[in-house]
Amino acid sequence: MRLRAAGVRDLDALRAVEATPRHLFTPRRYRDLAFRELRLPLPCGQSMPDAISAARLAEATRCGPRHRLLEIGAGSGYCTAIFARLSGEVLAVERYRSLVVEAQARLDDLAMSNVELRWGDGVAVAEEEAARGFDRIVVHALVDAAAVARLLAALAPGGALIVGEIDEGRRHLARYEARGQGAPPRREILCAARLRSLETGVARAL
Repeated sequence: MRLRAAGVRDLDALRAVEATPRHLFTPRRYRDLAFRELRLPLPCGQSMPDAISAARLAEATRCGPRHRLLEIGAGSGYCTAIFARLSGEVLAVERYRSLVVEAQARLDDLAMSNVELRWGDGVAVAEEEAARGFDRIVVHALVDAAAVARLLAALAPGGALIVGEIDEGRRHLARYEARGQGAPPRREILCAARLRSLETGVARAL
């Protein structure tokens, strides 16, 4: 009911969030806050979105069982599990190795068989996998125009990119839809977003 009151209307997104136990992805010290609408701290200076933000993101993907989705910034694996319930295939990339190990254990506990979790640089992985193309790409960070162009090039025809951006000092979530045949992508501003700038490379020490 909280998700509906917040404006989330897509039934598949609502079901995916409801079926994903957020407390299993929450660090133990914050477990009592798992069902409150709070962005919770993760190791390595990262954070985990609240359920409403996750639901809005899931709704924005407009993803179906035939879609291949790339997630950049898997974090605890919470949104990864939600996307896995919506998509046919999910490739989730995280630059912090310790987060990958912990997220993989949680996804294994939930028997998420259509997810590949990879330690690496998300934008680089998108370029490596561009030959197959992604139907959806989701970035849990603010990106610049150069990164947007690189990610759009990894989309399959008709694919969509959901990223964080800054316009006139305001942070928001944007959706780009590839139109093909040299046409510029269709851009839509979705909502305000509390995101940090995208970090490149991998963190070998964590």
